[in-house]
Amino acid sequence: MKIGELAAATQTPVETIRFYEREQLLPVPQRTTSNYRIYTPAHGERLAFIRHCRSLDMTLDEIRILLRFKDQPLESCAEVNALLDAHIGHVAHRIQELKTLETHLKDLRRQCHDSPDAEHCGILNELTQASSLAVGATSRRGGDGHVHGSHAPGTRAQADSPALSDQ
Repeated sequence: MKIGELAAATQTPVETIRFYEREQLLPVPQRTTSNYRIYTPAHGERLAFIRHCRSLDMTLDEIRILLRFKDQPLESCAEVNALLDAHIGHVAHRIQELKTLETHLKDLRRQCHDSPDAEHCGILNELTQASSLAVGATSRRGGDGHVHGSHAPGTRAQADSPALSDQ
């Protein structure tokens, strides 16, 4: 099948398929004499596996390791177990971060009680004050522009091209 057919069959954008090829998660397909990529059912199965792993928020590096073991079925799966245990730890850590974020947002929401206008909005005033403090702290420490929590080690944002969505 051609790339468009594979994309339709797996509900994966064509650019995501090409991205996975560049990342060497999908094997390079053969080409026709017209230079069209020709995919096999094995490509579709591998792509489905990758997409399922991505739905579990696994990084491309984690998926590479899993694919290596899929390609070598007689190897011990101890490293697979260790990988999943580490991933579970990352997820638990992220859940804790999200709970902290939820608490912070709820506290922020309590800052505004039916304000008649935006000028007196407790939420906007609190956000403005906090952002002013953050700018001062960043300039004092020579900040690098990094936004905390946007991509902790092992998370999807770090692993994938931001322009591509495979969800």
